[in-house]
Amino acid sequence: MNLSVLLPVINERDNLQVLIPRLHAVLEPEHLDYEILAIDGGSTDGTQAAARELGARVVAQRGPGYGGALATGFAEARGEYVVTLDADLSHDPAFVAKLWRAREQADIVIASRYARGGMSYDSWGRRRLSRLLNWFLRRLLSLEACDLSSGFRLYRRAALEGLGFEIAGFAVLEEILARASSSGLGIAEVPFTFFPRESGRSHARLLKFGFELLRWVPALWLLRNSASAADYDERAFYSIIPMQRFWQRRRHRLIVLMARAAGRTLDIGCGSSVIIQSLNNAVGLDVNWAKLRFLRRYGIPLIRGSTFALPFRGESFECVISSEVIEHVPCEEVLFDEMWRVLKPGGLLVVGTPDYGGWAWPTIERLYGWLLPWAYHCEHVSRYTRESLSAILAQRGFIHETTNYILRGEMVMAWRKPQTPVAGAGLASRA
Repeated sequence: MNLSVLLPVINERDNLQVLIPRLHAVLEPEHLDYEILAIDGGSTDGTQAAARELGARVVAQRGPGYGGALATGFAEARGEYVVTLDADLSHDPAFVAKLWRAREQADIVIASRYARGGMSYDSWGRRRLSRLLNWFLRRLLSLEACDLSSGFRLYRRAALEGLGFEIAGFAVLEEILARASSSGLGIAEVPFTFFPRESGRSHARLLKFGFELLRWVPALWLLRNSASAADYDERAFYSIIPMQRFWQRRRHRLIVLMARAAGRTLDIGCGSSVIIQSLNNAVGLDVNWAKLRFLRRYGIPLIRGSTFALPFRGESFECVISSEVIEHVPCEEVLFDEMWRVLKPGGLLVVGTPDYGGWAWPTIERLYGWLLPWAYHCEHVSRYTRESLSAILAQRGFIHETTNYILRGEMVMAWRKPQTPVAGAGLASRA
């Protein structure tokens, strides 16, 4: 089935008698195999009978609130794509065709009142408060969309699988976008003009919605600022925090200057960083599927795999980058043997990691843990010094070229694989 249309309803009989025929009139010319689902939250005015008579499938809502209606609808939907809209005629059903035609733009397409070209004809007070809430949440949660609270959306159903959400009320709309962005899903907006409902009583309460959002904001903020969030690395490069932005850009400059003319490059643990975006002949590898899914929009060759078993033939690359990776995994011999194996003779190895041999990084780490105890200051599994890492790489036959620092805390080292084979090189002693 191409499309499922979800209508969360409570006592919307009169509006459904107008809405459902208009939906049929819009969708049938598109030659779609579609269904209309009325997700009923306990109507007592004949809504269920009216929906069935008009060709909709009625499903009893499981779970409270608007979030429960969406969860029920997503579980019941059979279409490859799912459209959600209000049943009160504030969402013009003719616009469903526009959303359908924009389906290839992203995993979630929003009918947006606040994107350029959009408009809302709600009351002045509600409009101003809605704009303020959307602006505040957009900045706080680092989301690209302008209209986070629009429930008129098209979803690619496969993208919803495993996404999950917890909020029962209307704030679930912001939660879905926060989780989608953190999972690397694409979000796009299509300008839309909003008019207030034509009949019946609105089930949305803006102040209640605002208080619910404020209650959930801390959890959503932590979700969006987790290091595992798909776009975390890219956002750090553009951070409004001066030190974070400086650190990311200094690392970017050092590594890209080393690797830009090195030839075919493998970026191990690329994350969603701007480094992999800046290299013209690079392959990105990461174990975090969400980060790779985020990077797809840039047309970069990507593969999911482990740094302990690189999925490439020997001597495949002129350059290998491993930045901010080795400290997050156990220090095992195979880790460095694999870097040697996939690097061509004469190739360049760029390794970046904190230097625990000096005073700078241990001090920074303690301060970071004190200021942000919920963050990832204690996630480093292996702690290298310049001397210990140099000994590991020299033992395998790498030749040191240069070492640079970011504020004496993080070292970025360049090592060269010899052109001619060295007896025993690349294999650690296993005596």
